[in-house]
Amino acid sequence: MDILVVISLFCVIITFVRWRLRRARVPFPPGPPGDPIIGHARIIPAENQGEYFYQLSKVYGPVIHLTVPGRTLVVLNTVEAAIDLLEKRSVNYSDRSRFVLFEIMGWNVSLAFLPYGKRFQKHRRLFQEYFTRKKCETYHNVQLKQSRILLRHLVKAPAKFESVLQWFTTSIIMHVAYGRQVTSEDDPFVTIAEEASATFSTCVQYMPSWFPGTYYAERARASKSLTDRIHVYPYKVIQMQMKQGTATPSFLSHHIEKLNEDSNTTEDDIDDIKGSAAMIYSAGGETTRATLIIFILAMVLYPECQIAGQKEIDEVLGVGKLPDFADRSSLPYVECILQESYRWNNAIPLGVPHKSMEDDVYNGMFIPKGSIMIANTRGMCLNENVYSEPYKFNPSRFLPKPYGLGEPYPVAHFGFGGRVCPGRHLADDSVWIAVASIIATLTVSKCIGKDGKEVTPDVEFTTGVTSLPKSFTCNIKPRNEVSEAAIISQTDEWNL
Repeated sequence: MDILVVISLFCVIITFVRWRLRRARVPFPPGPPGDPIIGHARIIPAENQGEYFYQLSKVYGPVIHLTVPGRTLVVLNTVEAAIDLLEKRSVNYSDRSRFVLFEIMGWNVSLAFLPYGKRFQKHRRLFQEYFTRKKCETYHNVQLKQSRILLRHLVKAPAKFESVLQWFTTSIIMHVAYGRQVTSEDDPFVTIAEEASATFSTCVQYMPSWFPGTYYAERARASKSLTDRIHVYPYKVIQMQMKQGTATPSFLSHHIEKLNEDSNTTEDDIDDIKGSAAMIYSAGGETTRATLIIFILAMVLYPECQIAGQKEIDEVLGVGKLPDFADRSSLPYVECILQESYRWNNAIPLGVPHKSMEDDVYNGMFIPKGSIMIANTRGMCLNENVYSEPYKFNPSRFLPKPYGLGEPYPVAHFGFGGRVCPGRHLADDSVWIAVASIIATLTVSKCIGKDGKEVTPDVEFTTGVTSLPKSFTCNIKPRNEVSEAAIISQTDEWNL
């Protein structure tokens, strides 16, 4: 018996040694030469990293390897590579690196930043239960109402379109997350959420989430009180409303009720639902608004696409009729405008990086345990093997041949695998109804400068986890008297 144990142990050791030797001969993914000690930290640009990684992929292939002090980076530049690793091998690639900066800010109990494990899976279930495709359809009435308000506000204050779009996204998310009917910019829920979101964006604007160190740490500490408020204040208010019988159904009230039914509720359970509700606004609101601003910029620069969308709506729905969710499948070109807005300049160009939990080999390349896995959404959307003239905004690219190029819709903008955005159905519906409503009733065009010439906006984007166009001017007005009357009649119908 002892001899069998020794032989078995010897075989295991030999197998392990052979595996280590084979692994040692497997190279890392290719990449540019780096410097001693600091690796590639000096050559990775502070801005437009997605574009930079994409250009590297033309030289080194779809999967590239880079290093910075204390970090191994593996950048995935194609959808195929991202699906192969982040989805098909999601058990190994659903972890997160530790985000020290976000922990200092108080966002550590949030799905986006939790490491893979039981608590992550718990948060995932909290979201999945409330954001299924079928459940999100029950929010259509709220989104439709807010789209009508959006049109009215854009007509009244076209120069403030960025703030108007913020109001649109905030109103929907406040209703879903907190059951809150937002009627004023001074609403304390909105104020707290926007302050926390603004400090979050500021702290991470120039700081890649994979970079080591505690840069901006002091500013992060200063913002923690605001982060705490967005976690605690709504919880207390809704808890009180539930006791009084005045609470409106919402994500937070739903989960508070479930906690009240459980005699074994812990402080961690309470922290989990506070963090989940706060993340709905912080993760969903900013990216939805950014996508809509990208759409507005595209309409300014590519008016022919706007005209084509208006023509389709007029022919399918009739002049002066505003679109509803039931019309979505009947408006293929409008759908293409939406999808091209996702692809042309994505709101989250690098996503939020994953981390590998164990050593792995992919297509003859060694990926070590603890590697930071960056799904380069920007690079995937620029892939010339998939998209012709990728820098051009061309909705027709998605139409089937011979009407278009038959190119595929983008798939990277909501993430991959176990980290795919749980609120993607809600976000997609919000963007679609806003895009369709604006195309149906308004004309977005270039402003006329003091010299009498059109002002063409520059295509420049901010750097950060969320990327959106830098401030630009444009002209927004009703297409015609029929469209203006439709906006007024719709707002009257909704008693707005």
